Amino acid sequence: MRKYFGTDGIRRIANTELTPELVFRVAKAGACVLSKHSSSTPTILIGRDTRISGTLIESSMTAGFLSYGANVKSLGVVPTPAVAYLTKKLNADSSVVISASHNTFEFNGVKYFSNKGMKIPDELELEIEDLMDSDKLSSLTSVGEKIGIAENCENLVDSYVDFIVGIFHDKITKNIYDDFRVLVDVANGATYKVAEKIFSRLGIQVDIINNNPNGININNNCGSTHLEGLIEGVKNGNYSLGIAYDGDGDRCLAVDEKGKIIDGDVMLAIMSNYLKEQGRLNNDTLVATVMSNLGLNIFADEYGINFKQTKVGDRYVLEEMLKNGYSLGGEQSGHIIFLDYNPTGDGIMTSLMLIQVILEKSKDASELSEIISIYPQVLVNAKVDSNKKMDYINDEEIQSEIKKLEEEFSGCGRVLIRPSGTEPLVRVMIEGKNKKDITMKAEELARLIEKKLG
Repeated sequence: MRKYFGTDGIRRIANTELTPELVFRVAKAGACVLSKHSSSTPTILIGRDTRISGTLIESSMTAGFLSYGANVKSLGVVPTPAVAYLTKKLNADSSVVISASHNTFEFNGVKYFSNKGMKIPDELELEIEDLMDSDKLSSLTSVGEKIGIAENCENLVDSYVDFIVGIFHDKITKNIYDDFRVLVDVANGATYKVAEKIFSRLGIQVDIINNNPNGININNNCGSTHLEGLIEGVKNGNYSLGIAYDGDGDRCLAVDEKGKIIDGDVMLAIMSNYLKEQGRLNNDTLVATVMSNLGLNIFADEYGINFKQTKVGDRYVLEEMLKNGYSLGGEQSGHIIFLDYNPTGDGIMTSLMLIQVILEKSKDASELSEIISIYPQVLVNAKVDSNKKMDYINDEEIQSEIKKLEEEFSGCGRVLIRPSGTEPLVRVMIEGKNKKDITMKAEELARLIEKKLG
């Protein structure tokens, strides 16, 4: 079991749990593991979101990399997918994103990308952890002219802007119409600068909200985890579509013109059907996780799309896509990967693909969403001791209740229990036909888990 890394890198409360000392060790060990096959001085990119602790963590990361002898290019505040794209474009040895994604501002995190712009696999994270806690770490110290050099490269984000605009420019500008207006919530996060640049260059009428980051308001009642303000804004402002990104910009959720949420499963249905019609859905296959709604499975059967499911985490979706050459995959939370363009979730790209489909088909977002019927689904988090997240597996009382629920919803829904990879939570998800009933059952099981493991 991993000691530091979860399902999306290392994520902890900044400066108490994610200390500068820990970050220095993560950087030094990561530089060694990820650049050990490099024949020259390794180059590592660093990007971050808008959290107040971002510069603190970046300073420690930079120190660790330079101490090892790696050179650093600091990208400043940029979305996660921009870091992934630039890693490949610049042939960097690796990169790091400093972010806690959708979490509140007091958290921060570190996630590594390989030289291919992909989140590193579990085995490399384990190798980094082993090195972090070994006596060998202190010997990985460069001296004299071998000490690394850091440089500010914030202007490089313009290459990412050009890349995204180039993908969508022709089709969007050809089909755009005067009354098409979009409201975008950037969550006071990493997309707060680039989103407006991209939308403006594509000629899309856009209003941006929650784009005044102050270090502590990232994800604060805004963004993809808090859609209430966006829903109200879309309905009151007569917008064609609402878009919400998360703190680091690798996920996207949407709101149709009537104020109804379009989650990742709905977007995957819309986009997989669109790409299949164009002959661009490799092997006619869509990849999603076990958390996806049962309705997505039913949609795939009806539309002749092969449906593959992985364990939770966009890295596992990507692994399945790479292994079998699939081009589209993602999560209900809005992490969607278009592998023909970038090997990571990209909120801005996802929103523009949705806009492209709306404009090309001359349909409202609500009409496009009718392609899939979503089963009622409830997710309840049980707060537990972080050291007991896996204990539910061996607890007889908890397992007995889970088995009862699985039997009850067999054939008309499903039950899924999983520990969070980034927080001290066990997530209880139940799908069924009656939302009131499944909510009650999920809350009862969550309370039992909290009682036994809290």
